[in-house]
Amino acid sequence: MYKLVLLRHGESEWNQANLFTGWTDVDLSEKGVQEAKEAGKRLKENGIQFRYAFTSYLKRAVKTLFLTLNEMDRLWIPVEKSWRLNEKHYGMLQGMNKVKATETYGKDQVLLWRRSWDVAPEPIPTDDPRHPSHDPRYTEAGSTPGTEALKDTAERIMPYWESRILPTLKAEKEVLVAAHGNSLRAIVKLLKGMSNEEIISFNIPTAIPYVFEFDADMRLSKDYFLADPEELKQLMEKVANQGKAK
Repeated sequence: MYKLVLLRHGESEWNQANLFTGWTDVDLSEKGVQEAKEAGKRLKENGIQFRYAFTSYLKRAVKTLFLTLNEMDRLWIPVEKSWRLNEKHYGMLQGMNKVKATETYGKDQVLLWRRSWDVAPEPIPTDDPRHPSHDPRYTEAGSTPGTEALKDTAERIMPYWESRILPTLKAEKEVLVAAHGNSLRAIVKLLKGMSNEEIISFNIPTAIPYVFEFDADMRLSKDYFLADPEELKQLMEKVANQGKAK
C-alpha cells in the first residue's frame, strides 16, 4: 500500500486577519504553529513514517512542514521545495480583506474568484513590485503569473506531480506534501476525478492531514482526513464562510 498525505499549512497571519494571501509570503500565526505541531502528533499516532516530503517556496508551508516533521522525529528525511506547489495567485485581491471584497464585488463574484475552476481575479501588472517576476526565488520559473484561476494552478502543478511527486511516492511508499488550500485542491481534483462544479464546494482546512491510500497498481483505494467527522465538518465550514460578514 502507498500513502500520500496532503497537508495544508497551519493558520497564517493573513488567514487570521481574513486577507487574500496567494503568493504573498506571510508567516504562521501562533495558532498556526500549534496546528502544525498537532498535525505531526496525529500522523505519528497513526503510524505514518514518511521518507520524503515536498513543499512550496512560501514560508507558511515550509514552516508547517518543519514543525510537523519535528513532532514525528522525521526531520532527517529529504525535503524538496518547488514554486509549482505555491498557492493560487490571487492577483489584485492579494492583501484585501475577504469580507470587504464580498461587499465590494458581491458574494457570487468572490466565490468564483476563490473557488471556481477557470475564473481568475484581475492580475497584478508586471511593473508592480508585488509581481513575482521581481522576486529572485522565481528566476527559474520563466513566466510567472500575475493572477491565476484554479485551472492555471493545476496546469503548473500537474507536470510536477507526474515528474516528481508520483515517482517518489512509488519509490518511497509514504510521502508528505505540505502546501496550500488551492494547490492541494488541484491535486485532489485530479486524484478523485472531481468535476469543475464539484471542486467549487470542496474546502481543505488548515493543518488537518488528508490521507490518500493507493493499491499496488497505484489505484486510489480510499481517502480520509485524520480528524473527527464533526470537527472536520466545522473546520470545512469555517473555510467556506471566510468571505461572509460576521
